[in-house]
Amino acid sequence: MIAAAISVRTILAAIFILMAGSGFLSTLIAIRLEQGGASSLLIGLVATAYFAGLTVGSVRVAALISRIGHIRAFAAFVTVFSASSLAYAIIDLPALWIGLRLIDGFAMAGVFVCLESWLNQQAQPHNRSGILAAYMIALYLGQAVGQFLLNTAEISPDLPFMLSAILLSIALLPVLLTKMEQPRIERVESFSIKRLFSASPLGMVGTLVTGAILGAFYALGAVYVQRTGLGLSQVALFTSMVIAGGVALQYPLGQLSDRFDRRRVIIACLAAVAAICAVLAFAPLPALGIIVTGAFFGGFAFALYPLCVAHSNDHLGEDERVGASGGLVLTYSAGAMTGPIVGSTGMSIMGPSGLFVVIGVLALIGALYGFWRMARSAPVPSAEQQAFQSLPRTTPMAAVLEAEDE
Repeated sequence: MIAAAISVRTILAAIFILMAGSGFLSTLIAIRLEQGGASSLLIGLVATAYFAGLTVGSVRVAALISRIGHIRAFAAFVTVFSASSLAYAIIDLPALWIGLRLIDGFAMAGVFVCLESWLNQQAQPHNRSGILAAYMIALYLGQAVGQFLLNTAEISPDLPFMLSAILLSIALLPVLLTKMEQPRIERVESFSIKRLFSASPLGMVGTLVTGAILGAFYALGAVYVQRTGLGLSQVALFTSMVIAGGVALQYPLGQLSDRFDRRRVIIACLAAVAAICAVLAFAPLPALGIIVTGAFFGGFAFALYPLCVAHSNDHLGEDERVGASGGLVLTYSAGAMTGPIVGSTGMSIMGPSGLFVVIGVLALIGALYGFWRMARSAPVPSAEQQAFQSLPRTTPMAAVLEAEDE
């Protein structure tokens, strides 16, 4: 993996800095809205706008990038995102933040498509898995480290937004100075909903549920922590531990799913998420208990998306997997758009615990659907299952990076 990472070090540096500068914004914005007295529903709507922008951008930015080139497009998207980060410190109108988050999501989709296209160009059969692993590490490590910039709000309320804009601007440098040839964007034809569901009902439903679970968490997890009485530094630690837990358990759970009926592992993860949510919602946990439990939540919840993609691939031919994976990314995004609304409704009715009550119910519904599918169809023999691969939940371009060259 080290050799593969060196070959794309410029792109990895850019994605690390970008995620360090942008990955904490969803947490910061939720906290700022909460401190300003915004309702749970408004906080959910702001988060939904980001996922809506990310979804639209994932399917629309490719034409723009092809027309003006990757470097110019990347610079444009990052510049817009940097300007938007500063706008939050200037515009103290939460309703207008919905529009800003929509712009953020669209710009971030453009950034991901640009970077993932470059990674696709460099990926060869001998280094493809190493490049994907290095990309995942850079992405999640940057996101986890960036959470601690939340603590700078204690110095000045607007300082985190300024630091975000600075880091986003710095992230331009590795790409603007690169000598790598600008790549051609691979066109990803996503499956229709009907084709995707027909190929793998549990894969599609599991992905949709996972999107709703993680969309609700990213939108309102920080609000939950604050409403339980924890401080800003503990919010940052909680969020980073959720991300760290998600990275730590993906590979072991994936390896387990390669050896047994993958549906059992998906159901077990959903059941574990439901049980952990019950603890977070109803158990009187101390601060350390909330943080540690959050790490386990991330471990099982983050594993669900790549497990569902792997399960779908078990039912597809080699030439269908890229289209199906691209469709699953968009299915995940659709779930992520609904999650904040459902989660905020739960918090409005039941208070802070309502977030994890809702997430737990979603996970339980997914698990029950998995049991039903097991009763309706035979498993794919473990010897015929495709190897598990950790995947980012970014854009359909990641599906091309995952695919094996024939």
